[in-house]
Amino acid sequence: QVQLVESGGGLVQPGDSLRLSCAASGRTVSRYGWFRQAPGKEREFVATMSWSESSRLYAASVKGRFAISRDDAKNTVYLQLNSLKPEDTAVYYCAAHDSGSIYSANAYLWWGQGTQVTVSS
Repeated sequence: QVQLVESGGGLVQPGDSLRLSCAASGRTVSRYGWFRQAPGKEREFVATMSWSESSRLYAASVKGRFAISRDDAKNTVYLQLNSLKPEDTAVYYCAAHDSGSIYSANAYLWWGQGTQVTVSS
């Protein structure tokens, strides 16, 4: 079993930065991902990282602004959000799985509770 706990969300202004954290416990999994869901919209892929290869993939809408990383010692995955825009407002979720689609939320077995990010002036 895997437990994921996100933190780091908040209310920021356009252009600001935030760092989201996802503390993982339980057994090691092969892939972690970040997804987000805005009110009235489907949950969408944001970023993913393979634990063994450290390869990183991003949604086109966040590439160049967001960065996924990890701290092995803390068993924590991070999502750095830079140059935030109002359209980045959403609940951000950390997720994990061992196999399957990289981009599809349905393939991820374990989920955190989510953390709210609101970008507004």
